[in-house]
Amino acid sequence: MPRRSLLRALGAGAAGAALAGCGVPAAFVEPGERAGRDSSATDHTLHFANWPLYIDTDDDDESKRPTLDAFSRRTGISVTYTEEINDNDEFFGKISPALMNRQQTGRDLIVISDWMAARFVRLGWVQEMDRAKQPNVAKYLDPQLRTPAFDEGRLHSVPWQSGITGIAYNRKKLGREIRSTGELWADDLRGRVTLLSGLDESFALLMQGDGVDITRWTADDFHTMCEKVEKRVRSKHIRRFTGNDYIKDLATGDVLACQAYSGDVIQLQADNPDIEFVVPEEGAELWAESLMIPNLARHKRNAERLIDHYYDPEVAAELAAWVNYVCPVPAARDVLASSKDEETAALAEDPLIFPDDAMRERLAIARDITSEERMDFAKKWNGIVGL
Repeated sequence: MPRRSLLRALGAGAAGAALAGCGVPAAFVEPGERAGRDSSATDHTLHFANWPLYIDTDDDDESKRPTLDAFSRRTGISVTYTEEINDNDEFFGKISPALMNRQQTGRDLIVISDWMAARFVRLGWVQEMDRAKQPNVAKYLDPQLRTPAFDEGRLHSVPWQSGITGIAYNRKKLGREIRSTGELWADDLRGRVTLLSGLDESFALLMQGDGVDITRWTADDFHTMCEKVEKRVRSKHIRRFTGNDYIKDLATGDVLACQAYSGDVIQLQADNPDIEFVVPEEGAELWAESLMIPNLARHKRNAERLIDHYYDPEVAAELAAWVNYVCPVPAARDVLASSKDEETAALAEDPLIFPDDAMRERLAIARDITSEERMDFAKKWNGIVGL
């Protein structure tokens, strides 16, 4: 199962999401209250919480994680690695009571999707990192990922992996190419198209199809997009809304075209080369899931060192070869290209791992949904999904 198949944008933590979405004033933590006593100098440990299937493992022993084990050997820092993040909202609900009450979470490093990371930044629940102690991040972080609207300058977050929300389609069964989001609405695709059900996962690509600059979209843009989607749902053109179960529908041919994640399609293509992924002419969304250090973390310096370890191009290349998402370290491409293993070297030429210049021109990071907008927008979108 691809790791991202576990993502549900508006899932079990609805109450916690509503709290963050409303920006409850009592939950905000002032800058001076975020740092705890850092024990890194004397306590060489670290607790790292991540998503399942989101780090390289040894082929013969899945309990071994080569890039993580290499960090421990080099630094002497023992890492407790937990795969406990199955859903952004669910994880929010798990650690939010501690954060809003100015208590330790028991975690030094977490990975969450940028739309959720935006909530943490707004609430003041994560610490600013010391880039002077992260030379690899400063040097190698993909320029296109350096300045998201929610975290100017990436002071509180560093991308773990990135990806693209675009269009996947079965070229053989469809009998033609798709190059534009508008082509999803062609007559021969009636009832054979799916969209992603999560608001944060779906809205940007659909707006781009309407010609909207998603770095500065407005409420009017959102409602215009919703009106068009609702009409297509009522006319039965859109088959249904999905999580990652679009993978099965696309593989069987029940669906001919759909919103999709670039990393999933790479894995699909291994079994079905007829599956294509396209960044539409109007553009596609570039997203990231980012590393963050929660307030009062006991091993902040150790966490900063681990983050910088993964921005060494050699390490980033090893991780990228395993997870197959867009690598946030472009310099890792040359490392993979020099591999003596042909299959590994071929990854350096895959634009879904290392987008070329032409593709990058059509990629944009969407402005996140603000706390003031979220409740009404989610209600509107979920009403359409439930039709």
